[in-house]
Formats: sequence, structure tokens, C-alpha cells
Amino acid sequence: MSNILKYFKELSNIPHCSGDTSKLKKFLISFAKERGYKTDIDKSDNILISKGEAKISLQAHYDMVCMGDAPDITIYEEEGWLKAKNSSLGADNGVAIAMIMELMNQGRDCEFVLTNDEEIGLIGAKAIDLNIKSKYMLNLDSEDEAEVYIGCAGGADIKAFKKYNKGEIYDKNIYELSISGLVGGHSGVDIDKNIPSAIKLLTDYIIDNNALLISFNGGERRNSIPANAKAIVYIPNTPKEDKLIEIKEIFGSFKVYDNDIIDILNRVKHGVIKYNSKLQIPQSSINLAIVKFKNQDAMIEVSLRSMSDNELKNIINETVTIFKNSGYNYQIEDEYPSWQPVESDFTKIVNRSMKKEFEKSRFVAIHAGLECGVISNKYPNMKFASIGPNIKFPHSKREMVEIKSIEKIFNVVYNIIEEINL
Repeated sequence: MSNILKYFKELSNIPHCSGDTSKLKKFLISFAKERGYKTDIDKSDNILISKGEAKISLQAHYDMVCMGDAPDITIYEEEGWLKAKNSSLGADNGVAIAMIMELMNQGRDCEFVLTNDEEIGLIGAKAIDLNIKSKYMLNLDSEDEAEVYIGCAGGADIKAFKKYNKGEIYDKNIYELSISGLVGGHSGVDIDKNIPSAIKLLTDYIIDNNALLISFNGGERRNSIPANAKAIVYIPNTPKEDKLIEIKEIFGSFKVYDNDIIDILNRVKHGVIKYNSKLQIPQSSINLAIVKFKNQDAMIEVSLRSMSDNELKNIINETVTIFKNSGYNYQIEDEYPSWQPVESDFTKIVNRSMKKEFEKSRFVAIHAGLECGVISNKYPNMKFASIGPNIKFPHSKREMVEIKSIEKIFNVVYNIIEEINL
């Protein structure tokens, strides 16, 4: 266990934000080769590490969502949990990488599949081109102990943009409105937790005050619930007080535009669209993720998820229609399929090992994208399951991972490898 924590802290000192993972890639390849493992890298910087006649692959992604001060991460321990000072922690999925490093340190006969840029649309998994020989793959990117994940949501992102005509010039009653430091969270697993969206709150305030828009900037990542938003507006009357919004009068001449963009932000849905009572998770959801509007150019990014590929297409079409009707151009990006829940001989092995460690276990699905869905399309004869330690509030500055849970999940992984390799 001490090695796993040591490796995790070592990883936190190597920058690996999504889109900037080259330093960690080199480190992991060097670490594997020093311990006698073969390595292979595809064009998307996915890494296959192998040794012996492996029967099982362990899979994790090696990029992270960087929030706050990240990639400058200062880790501390509090009441049995690892946390980070004013940044995301990177436990998603760094703890899994640390476990894999310990298994390599022990010289285990396994395949380790480390994928790149998962957090920005499962980019690595979608382009994976590695000669994986195992018949079983255990994904280590789940976030609740004593649960075996056998299904996940599919998803897509929409990016819409438009150039607005010049507006009238105003030089009075100009205000800067800002919301900052909301809790944020993962746009999949946290979307049903009533976490406020800074974009939606600021939009509501602008409408309530009959304000006209000058500029708007909100949100951090497509897969994060917006924690910050700022706008400059013209307000004809005295602005209403709001405990969440900082209001500051500013002076100068500004071009004020019509409020078509505010109307769109009001009409685009945010939150759970439909709930799946059987799985006890959202069935479909939308995250109004990022808004940038300045100097006539508007750009809006929306992240959509569903446990059903057909329902995903429906909410894509509904959202696209809103943009099209307002003259926006748009792109549908990073679309990926859902992973439909299936029990197999492999999931039963994983479930047995989980029960041995925790005395309980259950099969579940998650309202977020797991790479199992994408990779299973590439390797149709492979069987999949996903597990992980307790991680709270991923993709936010509140991210934390339970130390005791890391140890227990590592025991589960170890036992699964032992049983598969018999």
C-alpha cells in the first residue's frame, strides 16, 4: 500500500492534463522497461505494457482533468482521504496508474493498457490500435468500492458558434457580474446531485434584471459542471442584490448586443433529462458546459449523455435544433457509444473477488463514459468489467480518494489476477 501512495504522489508531480501528457507517457514507458516489460505505443499515444503469457488486461487512462492550480498539485491527507490544495487531485485515474505501477514492480504477468486523453472525449480509446491478446479486460476507472460496473452511458459534445451584428453603444448603467467558486463536479456522475451551474444562475439573473449583454464567459471543461461565470451587461434599473453574484459597476463605452444568446442559454437544458429507476441513475442528461462571447463572436459547448444510443440521438437533435433556429453553426464532436449491461463469466469472477474483500458487491451501470464501451467495439471477443476505489467529486477542486478503499480495491485486483491466471 505504501508503494501505491508513493507512486501516486510521484505521478502528481508530473504534468498530465488532458492534451499535455507527453511527460507522463515517457515516465511510464521508462518505468515499465526498467522492470522488464515490453512496451508498444500507437499513433494516439495509447500504451500497451506486457509481460509473460497474460490472460488479463488492466486498463486505465493516464490523463487528468486539471482544475484550479493543477497541474501544480499539493496533496494532503485528511481523515483518511487524500485531497489537493486548490486543485483537482488526479485520483481519476492516477490511483489506477499507481496500482498498475505496483503490479509492474511485483513483476506480474499481465497486459496493462494505458489510454490517452480520456477526459476530453475518450480520444485515445476511440483510436486504439494495439495488439491486445487477453480475453478479459478490467477497467480501473470506476469510483465506488463494492460495485462492479458492467454498463455506462454514451455521449457526445456539441460546439456551436455565431458572429453577432454590432450593437448599440451604451456608456451608463454598465455592470460586471461574476459567480465564482461554486463546487462544480463531474458532468456525468454528479449531474443528479443538484449542484448549481454558474452559467444557468448568471443567465437567470440577466433575464430577471432585463439586462442586455455585452460579454459572457463561463465554465471550465466540457465534462465539468460550471463553477464560474462572468458577464458584462447593461442594466436599465438598479441591479437586484444576489448573494451568489458579485456586482460591480464599470465605466466606459460598450457595444450592447441583442439578447438572442441569453435566450439560447435559457432554452438549452441543463441537468437530468430522464431518470432510469431500474439502474437508479440518470438515463439522459445535458451539461451546458462552456460559454464564450466577446467582440461579436459567440461559442457555446454542451455535453450530452444517455444510457441509450437512440435517446442520445434524440437529445442531440433537440439541442441542435435550438442552435439552428437561431442561426448558429455547429459541430457534433467526440461521440461515443453506450456500454449495455451484460453479465458474463468474467463479471462473476470480479464480483466474487469484490465480495471476498467487502462481504458485499453488486452489478451497476454508471451515467458517465467508460472506455469499456468504445474498446469493446474494437475488440468484440473480449469481456469487460470496471471497478475502482471510493473517489468523490472528480473533475473538481473537491476531488478526494479514500486511502483505505485504495488498499481494498488493490486486493480485489490482485485476487482477480490470481484467479484468472490459474
